[in-house]
Amino acid sequence: MTTWNLQGTVSHLLICNGSSCKKNKGEEVAEAIEDEIEKQGAQSLIHTTVTRCNGRCDDACVVIAYPEGVWYKEITPKSAKALVRKHLQGERLEEQVVYTYDEMLIAATERGAKGKKKK
Repeated sequence: MTTWNLQGTVSHLLICNGSSCKKNKGEEVAEAIEDEIEKQGAQSLIHTTVTRCNGRCDDACVVIAYPEGVWYKEITPKSAKALVRKHLQGERLEEQVVYTYDEMLIAATERGAKGKKKK
């Protein structure tokens, strides 16, 4: 098992690979993100973690970017590559943003507000 020195990392992408996301190419999304990070020479800047369920199954495949706190929906292998490039430029993949963070998660669209309330 590897222990990475993450000093200098500026972003952490959490890539959902729960059952709904896997059905929507979650594994391929993770691979596309890793490939694009390597292609851009950004291995020391962006760290990735494949997660289980991120709780937004209707939005599969979900990718969360931290420390920005941006939740992306419906990421495909193709849009995953664009996400990495945009992220490196300090931009967002706006058409796929479902939540942003400003002291709390805020739904970017009405769709983001749909779902069960957590108690």
